[in-house]
Amino acid sequence: MKAKAMNALGRERLDWRFKAIPASAHGMTVDTAREARLPLDDFGTPLLTLDAGALDHNVRTMARWTEAAGLLHAPHGKTTMAPELWRRQLDAGAWGITVANLPQLRVARAFGVRRVMYASTLLDQAGLAWLSGELEGDPGFEFVAWVDSVRSVKLMDEALRMARNQRRVDVCVELGGPGGRTGVRDDGDARKVAAAVRKAGTLRLAGIAGYEGALAHDASRKGRGSVDAYLRRLGNLAGGLKYEVDEPVVTAGGSAFFDQVADVLGGLGGRVVLRAGAYVVHDDGFYRGISPFARAAQGEPLRSAMHAWARVVSRPEHALALLDVGKRDVPFDEGLPVPQLVRGKAKPLGDDARITAVNDQHAFLRDSAADVGDVVRLGLSHPCTALDKWTMIPVVDDADSRHPVVVDYVRTYF
Repeated sequence: MKAKAMNALGRERLDWRFKAIPASAHGMTVDTAREARLPLDDFGTPLLTLDAGALDHNVRTMARWTEAAGLLHAPHGKTTMAPELWRRQLDAGAWGITVANLPQLRVARAFGVRRVMYASTLLDQAGLAWLSGELEGDPGFEFVAWVDSVRSVKLMDEALRMARNQRRVDVCVELGGPGGRTGVRDDGDARKVAAAVRKAGTLRLAGIAGYEGALAHDASRKGRGSVDAYLRRLGNLAGGLKYEVDEPVVTAGGSAFFDQVADVLGGLGGRVVLRAGAYVVHDDGFYRGISPFARAAQGEPLRSAMHAWARVVSRPEHALALLDVGKRDVPFDEGLPVPQLVRGKAKPLGDDARITAVNDQHAFLRDSAADVGDVVRLGLSHPCTALDKWTMIPVVDDADSRHPVVVDYVRTYF
């Protein structure tokens, strides 16, 4: 990654633009604030933090697992949109970074990511012209996109011809499944798409791609069976296509079923590439329950690296407390936040404490022992819809400490 762009992150001034940053730190650079090791007690609420130890553990754990499984890994950058975390993943051995749209691709290139998988079809004419320039200007830049129709191949080819692209753009045929998201549904149609790519002068057939996570939302026998059937279909199709590269890419694997990807696709030739992204932050909800590291003997479990902190601002009823955190601050699409502890105090919240609803700026905490003024730590579910609400995220030394210290800051670009 570009050293100049990465170093610039440390020189950014902290101010009112970043809702996580207290007024006492305004005017500091990120580097200065990092060295100051400010106590978390100085930071206001609502607040999202990351945990330094959990981040390091998760990156190392996934890197060891993918290496042992003989798989490559292109973590999905959309989860964090944080170049600093991308660098950690790449330094740990990641093959590349995955993105889902053109703005994310531009962030990746701005920070010098050299190998990018575009897990979608890029049809924007201006975007393809820009991509053409990136490929022409940087011979070391490797890029691969997906296509799932003959028409998308035609549109890409036309746009790239107008851009007078000299380097062919690598693409994978995307295979979908019934009720899933994008991806050609019929194997015969997939072969037609592959043939169209081979005929297009600006494209090169480089592999096959898919996303199994859209076909199951739990780790039940039925859900895992659907994933297994889809991956076997993907593997069978991969072996029947005529590629235009020496080492074709076969890519699948989000953060929920990557163990099955290894079992089913690991023996294929070429490069089998996972795209798990949520693992680096993990959570206390959806991924805690469905991650292969949690439900199977895959080694030490991942750790949730994200927490929210919210203050009790009202107790209008005996069993009801209102926290100053809401939908603008925390995820709620894969489950509501879970109250865990009161910061700086030994008293328990109570076994029945729970969040029952979130509004724009408030959360409803019921049956807890929290008093007005207490700061409650919340466990969260789904990092993909947590980090996008924060542009600068403090990283604490230990979220389990009574008085955590901020040791770093992570800048996001959603």
